[in-house]
Amino acid sequence: MLESVFKLKERGTTVGTEVRGGLVTFLTMAYIIVLNPLILGFTPDINGEFLAGGAAPNLPMIAAATALVAGVLTILMGAAANFPLALATGLGINAFVARIAANYMSWSEVMGLVVLEGLIITVLVLTGFRVAVFKAIPRQLKVAISVGIGLFIALIGLVDAGFVRWTQAAVPPLTLGVGDKLVGWPVLVFVLGVITISALYARKVRGAILIGVIGATVLAVVLEAVYKIGPSFVSPEETNPSGWGLNVPAIPDSFVATPDFGLLGQFDLLGGFATAGLLTAGLLVFSLLITDFFDTMGTMTAISAEAGLTDSNGNIPSADRILLVDSLAAVAGGAAGVSSNTSYIESASGVGEGARTGLASVVTGIAFLLSTFLSPLVALVPYEAATPALIVVGFLMMTQIKDIDWTDVTIALPAFLTIILMPFTYSIAVGIGAGFVTHVILKTFTGKAKDIHPMMWVAAGAFFIFFAKYPIEILFGI
Repeated sequence: MLESVFKLKERGTTVGTEVRGGLVTFLTMAYIIVLNPLILGFTPDINGEFLAGGAAPNLPMIAAATALVAGVLTILMGAAANFPLALATGLGINAFVARIAANYMSWSEVMGLVVLEGLIITVLVLTGFRVAVFKAIPRQLKVAISVGIGLFIALIGLVDAGFVRWTQAAVPPLTLGVGDKLVGWPVLVFVLGVITISALYARKVRGAILIGVIGATVLAVVLEAVYKIGPSFVSPEETNPSGWGLNVPAIPDSFVATPDFGLLGQFDLLGGFATAGLLTAGLLVFSLLITDFFDTMGTMTAISAEAGLTDSNGNIPSADRILLVDSLAAVAGGAAGVSSNTSYIESASGVGEGARTGLASVVTGIAFLLSTFLSPLVALVPYEAATPALIVVGFLMMTQIKDIDWTDVTIALPAFLTIILMPFTYSIAVGIGAGFVTHVILKTFTGKAKDIHPMMWVAAGAFFIFFAKYPIEILFGI
């Protein structure tokens, strides 16, 4: 049955490989169950009320809904699209709705805008527009998107592990560890994790990434038990530079917790337009739309290229089903009150483990559903144990850079901007937008406008509006 549904032999994989890949993806992105409540749960809306909590934060309820929606939609991605791609609440999007959108309206109205944005993207998929834009992207720009995402996830891994840190100064903005020194046991766990995974991968050991992540987690638990290291963030007034990032790998008193799904359905579809005004709400929806639309396109491109599932033009046979599930995920995330769910680039860690089919996504989804009850066990994995996988996978994705023609400036410069701006701005959409706009401008000014696909003109125009949000807001007094 698994063979007929997921075409394992056709894609050169096995059930065991897919299970390992699915578990690696889950372990690499399970942090969202803890992080999403921290981003959404402590921010009051325009009325001073907290998401799911009213007068006080309710983090467990947000965590339960986050895991539930991620589980259901990731299983749907695997079953409907047969693609090794996991979904969860989008980082960046959740920060946008918390720090910007919630300043203009209530939380239920914010989530209504997320649902509306998801419905619009779903219509764009059903009409064929979203797939048409994907196919219109030049092949070498697709390669640049994949390479840029590789650098991006490597930077995410380095920063989350504390190997690279923000200096809180103008120059330099980033530095090695603390004061140009590696500090603390957690960083050692990260370094040993990278070395272990790299060595096992070089030796072609099956399960190299999974072994590395689990081994690093066990080491982290032992070190915490012996040295009582504690978290890196204690309070706004107190930090511990040598502490663990996000999760403290301590053995919990209980491995089971009863989830509360009371947040589901708490959204007001159109109320935000009455509260914030038509233009303001419209710009918020447009910003969500552009980010969701192109973040997923970039992630899908990178995952398919790494898994070897693209044709000679960089297209994916099941792109329409992948994008449809992703669009429905945006709707589901808003309807569940946890912000738009989107495709996760951490899925590349599972692909690096060998995942090639939707069976890996089904495994990841089941793990997310189990985590609604086993949230204390999920909290065992600190950033420092999971992020080594991102470094190795970032390297693997970077190797595609050889397929870009660096002698053609009309391709090379847009590709370069796409690659560097993803990590430099911490945004996949910004990198893609810079590449699109530059590509159209250079082709036009070199007399090659006829080579530009009409959909690229549309996409570049949308990104021009996206980049010009500030002057638009000033012009209309928003």
